[in-house]
Amino acid sequence: MIDYPAARAVALVVQTGSFEKAAAALNVTPSAVSQRVKQLEERLGAVLVERGSPCTATEKGEWLCRHMDHVGLLERELTAHLPGLVDPAAPVPRVTLAVAANADSLGTWFLAAASAFTQGCDHLLNIIIDDQDHTADWLRRGRVLAAVTSLEKPIQGCRVTPLGALRYHATASPDFMARHFPGGVTPEALAQAPALTFNQKDRLQHDWIRRTLSRDVVHPTHLPTHWLPSTQGFVDGALAGMGWGMNPAQLVRGHLDAGRLVELVPGTVLDVPLFWQVSRLAADQLADLSRRVVATAKRELVSPT
Repeated sequence: MIDYPAARAVALVVQTGSFEKAAAALNVTPSAVSQRVKQLEERLGAVLVERGSPCTATEKGEWLCRHMDHVGLLERELTAHLPGLVDPAAPVPRVTLAVAANADSLGTWFLAAASAFTQGCDHLLNIIIDDQDHTADWLRRGRVLAAVTSLEKPIQGCRVTPLGALRYHATASPDFMARHFPGGVTPEALAQAPALTFNQKDRLQHDWIRRTLSRDVVHPTHLPTHWLPSTQGFVDGALAGMGWGMNPAQLVRGHLDAGRLVELVPGTVLDVPLFWQVSRLAADQLADLSRRVVATAKRELVSPT
């Protein structure tokens, strides 16, 4: 039989990032939590929690955490139909659902869907942020129940729904354009003009260059860039003349209309198709979240080109 008190302790350590916070959530001492985790690890012969600041799950620990997410959903569904199973005086544990999304979706449309979902239930959300090309990895590892991803092919054990495409404009301030592209956006100028890059996984600038100029201008590791891991920071950095970057249409439409930002090459856009992938084991319990994600995406995203 599964030792659920110990499994819950593992899940809370990973969710909160520390044994102390997990102990507070369980109303026990940190040493009690540590003992539960250690005994389960010894029983399984595998490390489940990487001790650190914060504590994280190992591969086997991630599988256990996903199982506990499913258990929490099933328990809430069961007690809704059979309330006599629980003590009415006892506090009702709230389920935290882990989902993944890219930062630009969170900064433009996904938060509206998530907010609408939480207003209709008492579930809590743990939104993991990663590049749209990598959010699917969180599903593969079993660390999230659903994800906004650029991966169209269904991940094993998941259902996939097309959402539309997030449209990007390559933008910069008029002053930046005058300083770095006085003769137009040429390969030579792009190889020298500082770009804005979210992180090492961000390929949007190179994808836009390849599609616009039909070739790579410079090797990705050699593109002069400012590292700026913030969706709104991208817009602010472009407005301040720090660099040029790929900004979601929703965030720069007003700036483009007012002339505070301009397109590097007028009329060129980059559309990134997005998909909603959800674990089949949790699809029924996440049906309302899926409906709101799809409905919001239909309003906010464009048809893929």
